[in-house]
Amino acid sequence: MKTNTVSYRKKNVDGLNLFYREAGSPDAPSIVLLHGFPTSSHMFRNLIPILAPDYHVIAPDLPGFGFSDAPDHKKFSYTFENIARIVGDFVDELGVKTFAVYVFDYGAPTGLRIALRYPHRVFAIISQNGNAYTEGLGKDAWAPMRKYWENPTKENREALKSLFTFEATKYQYHHGVTNPDETVAPEAVFLDTALLERPESAEIQLDLIGDYKSNVELYPQFQAYFRKEKPPILCVWGKNDPFFIPAGAEAYKRDNPNAKIVFYDTGHFALETHFVEIGTEIRSFLRGAEPTVKRV
Repeated sequence: MKTNTVSYRKKNVDGLNLFYREAGSPDAPSIVLLHGFPTSSHMFRNLIPILAPDYHVIAPDLPGFGFSDAPDHKKFSYTFENIARIVGDFVDELGVKTFAVYVFDYGAPTGLRIALRYPHRVFAIISQNGNAYTEGLGKDAWAPMRKYWENPTKENREALKSLFTFEATKYQYHHGVTNPDETVAPEAVFLDTALLERPESAEIQLDLIGDYKSNVELYPQFQAYFRKEKPPILCVWGKNDPFFIPAGAEAYKRDNPNAKIVFYDTGHFALETHFVEIGTEIRSFLRGAEPTVKRV
């Protein structure tokens, strides 16, 4: 039965309770939506109803984000490899055999690691400002993070806490957006800020920022996967994003000449302003990429 009603669920995976949003028929082709920093599956609240009438849509909150468990960073390894392992296990626990993956920001290294793990189960990739190329990293925006990677001192680590303020989060949502006060939902900024202000959040996020260099080191493997497996790729990109710049979208064509690149005149959180256009583009793209086998 086709429905765009969203259910809010939790699944215990490897000892962690993962919150996720689910909609659509379980018998339809599955799409796994993976959010980034500093947000959660809340970023997909407008996209899910567009996709759900014809797709089984699953949007988890990554460990340490949103309403999923956020264990102490001294007891849990906040690395992208570990998070990708848990999210991959989560997909298995739900019984999803083949799926498209929508990757954004932190969701990109998470989802692409899952694709390396299950190369024949990911039938399509939608990258919304989800980077896999060094040229896609905005030089100025990434300067503080690179400084910490190269010299992981306490001082450089503490300096990154400026990224967790209300103003920093608002910047991510508003930069590059026309009339952001009228087009960006204010509750998105406030929700992300509130979750970042939890006592455990800062150290969790600092661990992940420190580990992000492992994603850059893995870019050649992601690119080799694109060349070997040739998954259908759609890039829907906010062209004014200072963190993941347009060159990162265009680079996908180097390894997959058939990748489709669509730019939108907006910023990092493109779904805030262009969810209708992006949802329509995804539906059109997936019509030619749906799998024959959908469920276990």
